[in-house]
This record gives sequence, structure tokens and C-alpha cells, in this order.
Amino acid sequence: MQLGFVGTGTMGTPIAGCLIDAGHQLTVYDVRTEATVALADRGGIVAANPRAVAQRSEVVFTSLPGPDQMEPVVLDPAAGILAGLRAGSAYIDLTTNAPAVARRVGEACRAQGVDMLDAPVSGRPPGMTVMVGGDEAVFARYRPLFEAIAHNIFYVGAAGAGCIAKLVTQYLGYTNFIAALEGLLIGAKAGVDPGVLAQIVPFSAGASRTFDNVPRSVLSGAFTSGGTLDIVAKDLHLACDLAREVAAPGNLGLLAHDIFHRAQAQGWGQDGFPIAARILEAMAGHELRSQIGQNAASYQADDPRRAAHATNNPRADLAPPPLGRRG
Repeated sequence: MQLGFVGTGTMGTPIAGCLIDAGHQLTVYDVRTEATVALADRGGIVAANPRAVAQRSEVVFTSLPGPDQMEPVVLDPAAGILAGLRAGSAYIDLTTNAPAVARRVGEACRAQGVDMLDAPVSGRPPGMTVMVGGDEAVFARYRPLFEAIAHNIFYVGAAGAGCIAKLVTQYLGYTNFIAALEGLLIGAKAGVDPGVLAQIVPFSAGASRTFDNVPRSVLSGAFTSGGTLDIVAKDLHLACDLAREVAAPGNLGLLAHDIFHRAQAQGWGQDGFPIAARILEAMAGHELRSQIGQNAASYQADDPRRAAHATNNPRADLAPPPLGRRG
């Protein structure tokens, strides 16, 4: 299939690479030309703008930082994706996006006979999770493309539903991260080595996949992550906006976002998001470092619970999760 891909950065390049691995022909574009080099070396054609990508494609994907980038890339009348797509083609957005923006862009696509799916992702390809919103028949038609990039494929519901599901997961993950740091700081200031606590928590009520990131990213002092502080702050902001729109409580999210925002004010936006721990450390007057040599070696990079869900239950399609039907 002739595919297009706009946004070939940290996430976009490996996702597009999976599509090449699956035998598809790709035309690509990124505002940073250097970001397309790896895909060009694998046979991808580099286009001059998003419209040129769409003119060569049956389906165009985007993987962009957020709604402020996604909407003009699609709707720009001169150089946007929709200006180049033909009726009967499709647009799939992998961006962590605002549901209202996804719906608005979807309406513009439908007015021109173009199908759209909002399909934000979590994790890393090819083992990541994708949450899809849009027409179910369109989802079924393009499911093979999702199977090329993800192991966990969920059809969530109508347009915007994929974005909603992703924002819920981001809200849970990053409020949990701040809560985990606060808990460790309480214990550390009370005299317990955080390295010891990091061994206890995974076997107690505080266990979570988010907590599992703390030893290697914070206790080590590396503050590394696949996601930047700016991206995480943006996602949590969108999640809190959604809570306000639907009149749902979002107090913990607002408190967590304040910590990330303070870290951004320090100029750390392009660092890994765990660097926000330094804000809490400054507030506590204490650094979260282990004195007994605890490090990342004993912690798995991949969540075994996610892997088991993806591969070990052939009848998972028959048991729909709360947010939608397993794809």
C-alpha cells in the first residue's frame, strides 16, 4: 500500500519503520529534514510538505507533538494533508491530541470524502498499544496497518474516543509518578533508604508500572526517559482540560501538572520528564538517592503484565475492557 507519514521524530521514525517492514511504500515529511534521513535510507521518499505526502498516498499517518501542530498540518489549505488526499483515502492521527480537535479535523475530512481515525499510541513499536476512535468499519478496514505497529489494539468508540482513552492513561500515569515521588520523599526524610523502599513497593499496595520507572530514572540521578518534560506536561494539561469540559474532578492532575510546569520554568522542557523530581526534592530539601547501590539493573524495561495481556490470551477479544472493545 502507498502510505504517507508526517512527523518522523522519536516516535514517528520507528513506527514508520514498522510499516516499511510490513512491505508498504512510504512517503515521509518532517519539519526537520534530518529527521527523515533514516527512513530515506530505507527507501522512503521524502516530500516537500504534507500536501505532497498526501498526493502520493492512500493513507496518511501523523505523529506530532500535539494539537497545535496537528491541526494546521492537516487543514492548511495550501500545504496541508487534506489538500492532497483524494476522496476514498484515509487519514490516521497517532498524536496524543485533544478530543475536540480530533473531532473537528474528522468533520473536515468527512466533508471531502476522506475517512479519519484518531489513534494515539502508548509504548514503543512494534509492541505498543493503540487506542482507536472513529467509524468501526473504517477501523476494521485499516486494522492490518495497526497490526504492523502495535500488539495491543483497542477500538474505543466514535471520533475522539481514542484521544479520550489516551488522556485517561496519561492522567493516571503521571499523577501516579508525582505521588510515588512524594511517598519516597516521606520515607527518605523519615530515615528509610529509598532504595529499600523501591524493593518493597512493587510487592505492596503501591505497586504500579509507573513506580517501576522511579529506581532507574530518579534514584540513579539520571532523570532519563523516552518522553520529554514538555510532552508530558502537554498531555497532562490536555487531560485536565478534558476533566473540566466534562465536569469531572481533576484535582490530582492539576497538582501534578503544577510540578511539571515548575520544572518547565527551570528550562528543563527538553529533558526527560523524571527531572520534575528535582522540584519535589527542592521542596523537601532532600535528594532521592539510594545509599545502598540500588540501580536499574533489577528492574525490567518492559512491563510483563502488558506483554502477557498482548500475547497469552487468544480469547481476549471476547472480554471487552471497560473503555471499549479489544480490537
